[in-house]
Amino acid sequence: MRILHLSWEYPPVMYGGLGRHVHALAEMQARQGDEVVVITQSHPGAPADEVVNGVRVVRVERDAPDVPDWRTRFIEWTFGFNVAVARAGIALSVQWRPDVVHAHDWLVGQAAVLLCEARDLPLVLTVHATENGRMGGVLVTDQSRAIDSTEEWSVAHADRVIVCSAYMREEVSTLFGCDPELVSVIPNGIDGDDWTTTDSRRRSMRRRFGTPLIVYAGRLEAEKGVQTLIDALPAVRRELPDTRTVVVGTGGAERDLRARARRRRLGEAVTFTGYVSDEDLRAIVAAADVVVVPSLYEPFGFVALEAMALGAPLVVARVGGLAEIVENDRVGRTFVAGDATDLAGLLLERLQHPRRARASAEAARAELAERFGWPGIADRTRDVYRAVSRPR
Repeated sequence: MRILHLSWEYPPVMYGGLGRHVHALAEMQARQGDEVVVITQSHPGAPADEVVNGVRVVRVERDAPDVPDWRTRFIEWTFGFNVAVARAGIALSVQWRPDVVHAHDWLVGQAAVLLCEARDLPLVLTVHATENGRMGGVLVTDQSRAIDSTEEWSVAHADRVIVCSAYMREEVSTLFGCDPELVSVIPNGIDGDDWTTTDSRRRSMRRRFGTPLIVYAGRLEAEKGVQTLIDALPAVRRELPDTRTVVVGTGGAERDLRARARRRRLGEAVTFTGYVSDEDLRAIVAAADVVVVPSLYEPFGFVALEAMALGAPLVVARVGGLAEIVENDRVGRTFVAGDATDLAGLLLERLQHPRRARASAEAARAELAERFGWPGIADRTRDVYRAVSRPR
């Protein structure tokens, strides 16, 4: 098939899980014999048009209005970016007509709809998360309301919608009033061979940070629930005073989380690393006696797959896609989201029974490829394309 992906992030521009998903999916589709093009934003030093691992990557400079920093004027930035993506897509499709346009989130929704209507192309939209979910159902700013309305509009114009979990299918169907039969659940994936480290690096991290070791890795935002982890630590340390915790990542809540740790008098028991390299991230996760994913809202939870690939025992919030990854506590343990007491109890159980924790981690790693391997995910995605494709 000829597949055109539209995404606001693609290497070397990477902000989070969306970019990793599009990158891995596009390259797997190319390996399986599809013709794949990705239109994404430009990056200093990156070619405007190149082929990388079988995927043609077209990078566009955004059009007006001029917004120096997307973080301060996100809606205006996105508007200019969508104009540029639409123009590039229309020009491309004159000579190379895709069988399907696959748009990723509201960030390219307007460009995708304009392109598909102009060239009579089918549109598949992946909703990676919703603004309503991120904001806990309270849209208090003009920006949040604008994003929410763009999500609803994009879903309404798509031929099919893809989400990463059954939880997200229910959320999208309820929020935007679309037919659940037109929403396909296809999980995010992982290549376990990419998530490895060495025993020496793992041991080095355990010496550096101390043991027993609890690890959180991800964005530091309120929705990620790191505050619940910090609140749980005093109870854990009363039973196991040598326990150490590493918080890997950056985000808008970092200052508040550091202050919260000081109020709990955790001192050197908690280390905030900020950004770390991929090599160090993998070594830290592999070194953990427990990896915690305490999200309050989580459409999927890619970090849980990373922990599974690296053989780390998991404790996750019983919310969203996380509950589906760690189903019935079979490959990890789940706690009530936001409940520090429940989390503290499970952390102690994992730390005090390491053999049992490692057994569940090994079970998780053993089934990773079958449940979340990219070849199967690409096949399921192609089935969605075929359901909406039209004769050329």
